[in-house]
Amino acid sequence: MEGNKLSTLYNGESIYCKNEDFMLMQGNALSLLNEIPSESVDMIFADPPYFLSNGGVTCKSGKMVSVDKAEWDKGKDLVEKHNFNKQWLGECRRILKPDGTIWISGTMHNIFSIGMALEQLEFRILNNITWYKPNASPNLSCRFFTHSTENIIWASKSKKAKHTFNYQLIKERNNNKQKRDVWTIPVTPKSQKKHGKHPTQKPIQLLEEIILSSTKEGDIILDPFNGSGTTGVVALKYLRKYIGIDIESTYLDISIKRMGEIQEAFPV
Repeated sequence: MEGNKLSTLYNGESIYCKNEDFMLMQGNALSLLNEIPSESVDMIFADPPYFLSNGGVTCKSGKMVSVDKAEWDKGKDLVEKHNFNKQWLGECRRILKPDGTIWISGTMHNIFSIGMALEQLEFRILNNITWYKPNASPNLSCRFFTHSTENIIWASKSKKAKHTFNYQLIKERNNNKQKRDVWTIPVTPKSQKKHGKHPTQKPIQLLEEIILSSTKEGDIILDPFNGSGTTGVVALKYLRKYIGIDIESTYLDISIKRMGEIQEAFPV
């Protein structure tokens, strides 16, 4: 691979859209990860299935709505869930450069399996970020505490890895104070969904903290569960390269619109 050029990284039939700054691939994440060359990516952000689509309900805009998202989010048993997590994380470890890192977002429904899989695959867990959502939906059953957080695990490829951490930049962005591992960030606003909605879309502010803290300009960032492309939007805004994988063309189309808008607003 010549430097960090996407043009030399991959040229398979599964490419949905590609230019010199980003590449979107359509298909099953496990299959397509296997096609990406080893040690070719600087950082990975992953928001994998939480396996919550089992007929439950939640509150949205004051109304009771189903939590079912799609076939890809339907529940698995414990063994199936853990094997799935070990498979895609194993491919991510192969794809990461020696000093690369990975961030994985999850809830109690999948994060414990992911943490165990990371240790089994000999990643080094660097931080467990608690993302607090001050405007989270209320709990309708009134039988539990209201769910208002997600966990985001940050890990390096190995204990020997010299991972990127832009300490001074993050400190400056945090009123010149060390940033702690509890981040208060509202859920995704409607303004970030004008090109279309995704049921688990992450807010731009969250990805800004992640990408600015752990990558450099020109780095290649991969998201194996692209969704509506928030990772790619932030990557392009801050002059990183991006690879996104998703099985749904609808969400890839939304991503193309969002990334095109960013490239117009922040031309190189």
